[in-house]
Amino acid sequence: MNLLRTIRQLLRESCGATAVEYGLIAALIVIAVMFTVQGVANETNTMWTRVGSTMQQATAA
Repeated sequence: MNLLRTIRQLLRESCGATAVEYGLIAALIVIAVMFTVQGVANETNTMWTRVGSTMQQATAA
């Protein structure tokens, strides 16, 4: 009977479910940040490539 009571108590607790929910939210935030940083990095790379080619054209003239 003691084991049955312990199992019922574990099923009623929501701490584990809350931790899983927070973990999923944190994972989604990390994924969103990764995609954002990747997009910014691509734009920055494109900008510096453009600056470099403009400087080469300016110094070649």
